[in-house]
Amino acid sequence: MDKKGMLIVISAPAGCGKDTIVHGLFREFGEFSKYSEFEVYKNKLKLHYSVSATTRAMRTGEEEGVHYYFITREKFERLIGEGEFLEYTEYCGNYYGTRRKTIMNTIEEGGNIILKIEAEGAANIVRMFPDAVLIFILPPSLTELRRRLVSRGTEDDNTIELRIQRARIELANAGDYKYHVTNDDLQTAINEVADIILSEIDRRDGHE
Repeated sequence: MDKKGMLIVISAPAGCGKDTIVHGLFREFGEFSKYSEFEVYKNKLKLHYSVSATTRAMRTGEEEGVHYYFITREKFERLIGEGEFLEYTEYCGNYYGTRRKTIMNTIEEGGNIILKIEAEGAANIVRMFPDAVLIFILPPSLTELRRRLVSRGTEDDNTIELRIQRARIELANAGDYKYHVTNDDLQTAINEVADIILSEIDRRDGHE
């Protein structure tokens, strides 16, 4: 019987850098990485990325089908009714969700798929995938988190305050995650996440 892949869930409050960390993982260890020194890790990690759907507006520099699938609220709610989402959540007035088929196909084919979602959505995923690897990205401090959100320049003061309030709740519940990585230095955080995934692969292969 062919070995199945695993689901890796990465969550964090907005502004903690989970997008940048995931991008760094794929830049260094993904299928199209040009870093020859990471070849052995790339072949072992077998990383795939699940692109979520969202109803929020596209930001400058984002691409359809790369960062998210940007769809209308009406279409999202129709897909919910049709059972198309493995999980979905509403966050700061927008829907975010994961299409069921993407996850199932990758795992069955032996790939390890990274799902970058909000903490609320992760709780739903764990009920369906109890063996999922849960990684929570922490900010160095709430003060630093606020500074990062302000420096992005993509949201007004009211939205930033909503994100800080939500971050306090998410950080209080971070204990539900097996692994925690503090994003103080980006490269260190990328390496720590890669090491966690490699250790889980070894554990499941019986190489502990």
